[in-house]
Amino acid sequence: MEFASILYNFLLQLFANHSGFTSAEVTFKIQKAAQNKAIHMNCSTQGRFFYECCFHFYLKGHLPLLATKEKTSLIPPYGGKLVDLCVPAEALEERIAYANQLPSIRLSDRSVCDFELLAVGAFSPLDRFMGQADYQNVLDNMRLANGMVFPMPIPLPIDDEVEVTIGQDVALRDPQNELLAIMRVEEVYAWDLEETAVKAFGSTDLRHPIVAEMHRWGKRNISGPMQVLHLPTHYDFKDIRLTPAEVRAQLETFGHQNVVAFQTRNPMHRVHEELTKRAIEEKDGVLLLHPVVGMTKPGDVDYFTRVRTYRALAKNYYEPDRILLSLLPLAMRMGGPREALWHAIIRRNYGANHLIVGRDHAGPGKDSQGNPFYGPYDAQDLVESFSEEIGVKVVPFRMLVYLPEEARYEEITKVNDGMKTANISGTQVREEYLHKGQLLPQWFTRPPVAEILSETYPPRHRQGVCIWLTGLHNAGKSTTANVLTTLLQEYGRNVTLLDGDVVRTHFSEGLGYSKEDRDDHVRRMGFVAAEIVRHGGLAVCAAVSPYRATRNDVRSMIENDHYIEVFVDTPLEVCESRDTKGMYAQARSGKLTGFTGVDDPYEAPRHPEIRIDTVSSSAEENAHKIVAFLLDKGFIRPHH
Repeated sequence: MEFASILYNFLLQLFANHSGFTSAEVTFKIQKAAQNKAIHMNCSTQGRFFYECCFHFYLKGHLPLLATKEKTSLIPPYGGKLVDLCVPAEALEERIAYANQLPSIRLSDRSVCDFELLAVGAFSPLDRFMGQADYQNVLDNMRLANGMVFPMPIPLPIDDEVEVTIGQDVALRDPQNELLAIMRVEEVYAWDLEETAVKAFGSTDLRHPIVAEMHRWGKRNISGPMQVLHLPTHYDFKDIRLTPAEVRAQLETFGHQNVVAFQTRNPMHRVHEELTKRAIEEKDGVLLLHPVVGMTKPGDVDYFTRVRTYRALAKNYYEPDRILLSLLPLAMRMGGPREALWHAIIRRNYGANHLIVGRDHAGPGKDSQGNPFYGPYDAQDLVESFSEEIGVKVVPFRMLVYLPEEARYEEITKVNDGMKTANISGTQVREEYLHKGQLLPQWFTRPPVAEILSETYPPRHRQGVCIWLTGLHNAGKSTTANVLTTLLQEYGRNVTLLDGDVVRTHFSEGLGYSKEDRDDHVRRMGFVAAEIVRHGGLAVCAAVSPYRATRNDVRSMIENDHYIEVFVDTPLEVCESRDTKGMYAQARSGKLTGFTGVDDPYEAPRHPEIRIDTVSSSAEENAHKIVAFLLDKGFIRPHH
């Protein structure tokens, strides 16, 4: 028996070496595989051999030394226990058959993320999408109706045309129509957009991504108990997509009561590595590296790239028994202080009793006036004020700088005037390195991370950008867009012209000119433009797009500085004088209704990147003005 245990641990370490997992992770996988009676593992042939040997030794009772250590007692979940909404296996077949007979409600991507975290207990003690009492109390007091702190509303809005009645069972499905759960509808209630925006997010400014998004939500929320039949399907990074219960099971084997969670939606550089290592050293704890892979801020680095960098760091630069990497399928609201407090509660459910709270944590950037939505330390202050009540302590993100003469990082408060320091701002990272195709220096970023980022970020002049021309009918949008498209090709860029009238005949056929149909038309154009930009192309879009909220929706689909709004500012009387089709005249006479500028409003941009005048300047002159802007921003290179 003693020899077998020694051999087991030897094989365990061999598999860890061949798979890239830590011994603790391997132990957990073997235990989980034993429960499921499965031994499949994606790794090399040698690694699979060692793994299968470990698996069979485990079944024979020869537990690894890591697994036989006394389990560490972690902080209990928020509210005392983890919510688990999943239907027991023995009832699953019958419940699925029943669900397939029910009327269905299709969830948005955001609601699917919320659903998954509700189902596995990440939002404990919340066990459903919020009813009206919880929703209102959260808005007013940052507490559930039972008095427990919970700062973020978690509603399930439904489209206005959906028919649903109290007491009805409905099947919840994802956007691809995959079955998720059965809900017994106990509440249907109206919600107020402006109240939610002001109370939960502190602003009605449409530059706030969640505020802009809420304009397309249904006007009713539903709530009721759920029987979860399937969790959302994920095909990527399966081995590190862990539920709260699974994370806790692993953390219990690390031998540290303190768990420091690090919330991130960006790549990690050396300063983040240094900060997290100092935090776990100070707290004698384990780092729960818990990146968000659900919905983050529009324009963030894609999570596939980010997770590759996290894995490289966790494997090569941390002690294996002091870090656990797990992915969080959270739909962020970019809600600043409230969101930071929400993050703390979520991390407690995953076993953490400390949270690193950064400067402007979960902030959405600047509003339409150019001012930050939230103060830089508002999030830290709010979480600290509730720290004792929620049981999670704040680890503030200290400002660190690099000392090149000593080859180390130090807190800026401990740096003397005579010390030479080095630092690279986020703007410098983008403009002086990534946009120019330069590798980041090793003192700033570990080499594997720098290489991954260089693969993802082409130089600026090969990155995508959307130029969105908006204005009244006959303002000169299409004419300017056509000239611009030709000029941009002269600079060697691949350009796609999306003209609103042309696009309508192809993939907006059947849509009318109601506000809802116009919004759908603009969002469809925006979706196509965002895909073009994501793949490195230039999208030149010309559309009336009369409503400010919808244009901001499109802006939110694209990384902020890759969306350039061009206001074609032509007076209404000039547009009417150019109208060879007589559409303005028909609108004035009442033959056409809902015509922009006559009996339907045009909401002019308040802060466009470019404003052009088609009265005193020609289309070619205006196109050159846009080209000059793109040259200045680096999206095109000057002629050689």
